[in-house]
Amino acid sequence: MTDFEGLNTAVLGMKEAEQNAVFFRIGPCGNILPETCPRVKFSFIPRPVDYDTYRNAFEKVSWHLKRGDTYLINLTFATDLQTDLSLVEIFKRSIAPYKLLFGEHFTVFSPEPFISIKDGMIRSNPMKGTIDASLPDAEARLLGDPKEFFEHNTIVDLIRNDLSMISSSVRVERFRYIEKISTNRKDLLQMSSEISGRMPKNYLEHLGEDIFTLLPAGSISGAPKEKTLQLIKAAEADGRGFYTGVFGYFNGRDFSSAVMIRFLEKADGGLRFRSGGGITALSDCESEYRELIDKVYVPLV
Repeated sequence: MTDFEGLNTAVLGMKEAEQNAVFFRIGPCGNILPETCPRVKFSFIPRPVDYDTYRNAFEKVSWHLKRGDTYLINLTFATDLQTDLSLVEIFKRSIAPYKLLFGEHFTVFSPEPFISIKDGMIRSNPMKGTIDASLPDAEARLLGDPKEFFEHNTIVDLIRNDLSMISSSVRVERFRYIEKISTNRKDLLQMSSEISGRMPKNYLEHLGEDIFTLLPAGSISGAPKEKTLQLIKAAEADGRGFYTGVFGYFNGRDFSSAVMIRFLEKADGGLRFRSGGGITALSDCESEYRELIDKVYVPLV
């Protein structure tokens, strides 16, 4: 596990993880807590950042987009959350392919893989493009939106270049496929692509170095990555910490990992949810603000 900036990391064996109240599920692997009977009702009241605050940050990054300093930048904010659910309860009850509970500090229920390596093949499935599934012709609108098309293309190109630094024969296996995500508030459609490459035969000798070469994930930073990271620090209200970092599982042969989005952390007086989205020169401030709020959910069904 590593935070967004790669400054704080943890590498734990399975027993050590449990001793430190770290629980996870990545596909069939994990040390997940026993399930409990879910509550039928619960409160969940998000209090997002006000629109004027968001607009100020949006205008700052838009200025850099118009200058050409960045082509795509992921802008995120924290949302205070009033709920009677605990982090442990959210972790136990959430339905997601990638789940993590880090003691009493935070929990993650991420839909987005970072990279996986199996039989010498590396794969990445960046997610870029979200829409309310209840909107008329939602899938067609998402696929036909020029802004979403540009944003997704930019990230696919970035990830393809990133994988080329550590692997060969890099190719896009699937381009812009749609998946539905069910949440406690509404259903969302999410657009992803799949990029693959072949690792060198001795990749296990430098697996850790290779992982950090790819960090942070392109889908939650932007392009060009180095300059965009500088702009993120200037535009966002506070540091991200482990939000948008990466956690993974290595069994000595294969590696699977996820981006730490859909992230809830303990904060003064309650819980805090972190969310955001990619901003391009084609972005509309109100639409991006709505997307930030739409992503504040727990996948409890």
